[in-house]
Amino acid sequence: MIGRRASRPPARVWAIIAGGGTGGHVVPAIAIGRALVERGHPAGSIRFVGSRRGIEGRLVPAAGFDLTVLPGRGIARRFTWDNAGAAGGLLVAAAEALVLVRRLRPAVVVSVGGYASVACALAAALWRVPLVVAEQNASPGLANRLAGRAAAACATSWPGTRLPRAVVTGNPVRPEILAVDRSPEGMRSARRALDLPEDALVVAAAGGSLGARRINDAVLGLVRLWRDRRGVAVRHVVGERDFDVVSAGSPDTGEGGLAYQQVRFEDRMDLLLAASDVTVQRAGASTVSELVAAAVPSILVPLPGAPGDHQTLNARRLADAGAAVMVPDAELDAARLAAELDRLLGDEAVRRAMSKACAALARPGAADAVAALVEEHARG
Repeated sequence: MIGRRASRPPARVWAIIAGGGTGGHVVPAIAIGRALVERGHPAGSIRFVGSRRGIEGRLVPAAGFDLTVLPGRGIARRFTWDNAGAAGGLLVAAAEALVLVRRLRPAVVVSVGGYASVACALAAALWRVPLVVAEQNASPGLANRLAGRAAAACATSWPGTRLPRAVVTGNPVRPEILAVDRSPEGMRSARRALDLPEDALVVAAAGGSLGARRINDAVLGLVRLWRDRRGVAVRHVVGERDFDVVSAGSPDTGEGGLAYQQVRFEDRMDLLLAASDVTVQRAGASTVSELVAAAVPSILVPLPGAPGDHQTLNARRLADAGAAVMVPDAELDAARLAAELDRLLGDEAVRRAMSKACAALARPGAADAVAALVEEHARG
């Protein structure tokens, strides 16, 4: 038997949503699934397919959907002997996906990118099941570039994304992000919930679930520079990988000076976005989509070496529109971060203009637009 047994009586599977591995793939996938439910498809008729190693194993069941997991892992984009085993795993995953799609006979398969989407896209093509690609980044990933060749349509987050039969829908974000309240009272309420000072200027710094060493080092240096600064708070989401090291080297702040919080994870990103005057983050697809949806000014530090340099392209979209400041990873240190934040925190008019530019880029109906595209191309 493939994957996990559903806890409720099996329903006919109308759609398979395939892919994952990271939150950047899984969060939009869940948003698409929820939009399909809102359009009248029972949650039990939507099956997610992911990988055993991905974050989908935790997020998808928590969202109320069934999940099938495939074996194996992605192939590294450099020479390594591990790729031989990965290729073997991909063949096994493809075989299991062929059996799964044949058995479930869905009306449509949706590829959101990531390792597991490749196997399901191949199965959809062989069994002549309509395939819809949902691409999150300005530069499409390898999995969706391959799937796009057989897709009936490709939902893209940005104009000019090089995929065939592209329809610009925007990147789906979580409903709680769409509900972020950045009115003065909304910001104060969010700050109370996070134990941040209500009347301070708040900077949020986060590098993803694992963390970002460059951002963490720059923030620690910033805290040392600003330790006696009044009227400013920094909430530093360190991430799992570096938390013990960073917390051990955490600088002291002066009495009555900078308010500095250090946390391992941020479970309520909606509250953090509501509370923040400026954020400092990487430029993954979900991050930039949530920033524009919540209209939060940001300093974006693209991950160097990301496939297709997609994070730089994502960040440039916002920077060119005036919605963010882009700082290359190699240029980020405490002094540069302090200079950029001084400029933004010191000019409320600039922050208001950045928020307005974010709102102009936002596509709050993205999840429903992708769901409508899926329905349009589903068979039967």
